[in-house]
Amino acid sequence: MIHTLYSDLPTFKTLHLQPGLNVLLAEKSDGATQKQTRNRAGKTSVVELIHFLLGADSNKDSLFQVAALREHRFGMICDIGGRAMKVERRGANKTNVNVSEPPSGKQRTLTNTEWTHRLGKAWFSLDPMGDHAPSYRALFAYFVRRQHSGAFSAPEKQATMQQLGAQQMALMYLLGLDWPIAGDWQLVRERDKVRQVLSKTASAGVFGSVIGKAADLRTQLVLAERKLKTVQDNLAAFKVLDEYAELEQEASQLTRDLNMLANQNTLDLGTIQDIEATFQTEVPPGLGDLEQVYRDAGVNLPPGLVKQRYEDVRAFHESVIRNRQSYLQSELAAARARIEARDGNKRRLDGRRAQIMGILQSHGALDQFQRLQAQTSQQAAVVETLRQRFAAAEKLESTKTELKVERDLLTLRLRRDFTEQSGRIDDAIRAFEETSSLLYESAGSMQVEATANGPAFKFPMQGSRSKGIKNMQIFCFDMMLMRLCRQRGIGPGFLVHDSHLFDGVDGRQVIRALRVAAQTANELEFQYLVTMNEDDAFKETEAGFDLGEYVLPVRLTDATEDGGLFGVRFD
Repeated sequence: MIHTLYSDLPTFKTLHLQPGLNVLLAEKSDGATQKQTRNRAGKTSVVELIHFLLGADSNKDSLFQVAALREHRFGMICDIGGRAMKVERRGANKTNVNVSEPPSGKQRTLTNTEWTHRLGKAWFSLDPMGDHAPSYRALFAYFVRRQHSGAFSAPEKQATMQQLGAQQMALMYLLGLDWPIAGDWQLVRERDKVRQVLSKTASAGVFGSVIGKAADLRTQLVLAERKLKTVQDNLAAFKVLDEYAELEQEASQLTRDLNMLANQNTLDLGTIQDIEATFQTEVPPGLGDLEQVYRDAGVNLPPGLVKQRYEDVRAFHESVIRNRQSYLQSELAAARARIEARDGNKRRLDGRRAQIMGILQSHGALDQFQRLQAQTSQQAAVVETLRQRFAAAEKLESTKTELKVERDLLTLRLRRDFTEQSGRIDDAIRAFEETSSLLYESAGSMQVEATANGPAFKFPMQGSRSKGIKNMQIFCFDMMLMRLCRQRGIGPGFLVHDSHLFDGVDGRQVIRALRVAAQTANELEFQYLVTMNEDDAFKETEAGFDLGEYVLPVRLTDATEDGGLFGVRFD
């Protein structure tokens, strides 16, 4: 229960609250028209002040960071853990909270984090429960809904940005259900979200070629592993020969020498063929021809002299023929001898080259060995990369199936929990329906369903598209929540609504809701603080119910500069 809200700001309007229903009104000043609002009177600021004192972050957009307020101390006296405690905080020192508690009343300074841990433990029995557990702030926000967070958009949400997992965990915790199921569901959703992003990325763009499909990668991996084994085997059998380069050069020189000898043999074989052809085709001129030459020359020589000269010429002629044949025979023999010598040399050189080639084939050079090592390393890297890509792709493709299995198992767990905790769910349904039936002839209802995406909370009500009826769904939900939390002994012991809850609500339902709230608060002994515009609060009346009894003596108005909660105007 909140006893007092105060500040050292001189113009601040201290609020003293009572058990049960408390109505803080914003007055409509005389002469104000229907178009004039009281939005600046400070009704919503009361909600923000309670949040500020009970652990909310105070960022640069916070109300308590404006220049007119940030240096002032704001405080509250409220019951925490069965004792009235005083808590004070300043926007200028937003990380610390000053707390005083009986019996000593000695003031202690806590960090805001320490303060929220303490409140969580005192009001919701929260101890550190891991990352996927409901937080104090997530639970508390259901009891003091904030308009600027979108808390009046749906009963099950205390903020527009509240994630589904946080919402499910918070509601299951508050209703006394097995909330870790919702936490596990959130883990599944987060994994599925990552899977979907990776799957989408892996199917297109650069990452598509990086990850690929498991089937394709399996084939590439098998082929790459086979190639790696081949190069590894070659590397294992490789023998390094230090003289490899010299032998390689010698083998090359031997090849050049053999080619040169072969060319020379070819030339000599040509010479032999020419000489042998000459022997077969060349016929030396006969003596008759020689005599005819002499007659044709018409040389008149003495008979004895002519005869002697002719014999000499004949002998010379025969000598020439013999010399030519002798020359040709010697050339032929020389050519054959050279060929024979070269063939012998070729056999020797060829033998040496064969020996070298055998050595080169069975050994390798050091640089060749190093290249083979590098090739092995490169191929091993290729295989490892493919292996990782294959594992990632297979994991990605199998995760979808695994997640479906996990969802099915969680659904079974959830249904089993709903069966085991059917009493609490029935209590919630009855509490919601009872409140709703007091407001409308056609009462709304609450449904709790185990879906494939976790627990779903639905609130079917006739005309629920209407803003006013939707707000009354929130009213019924919050009253149900207070009832169940009071039964379980958790919660802050108060419920706060600002006037936005009644936007669009028919005047008869407004006064009826306030009456229900007063009765429920008295029955369950909790405090209900509501801020309203005066004309909305008293638009209708209920027989046997005097709302004026619950109206706080402090009235807010924006008709004057000091009429608001803070008593000062600021932008």
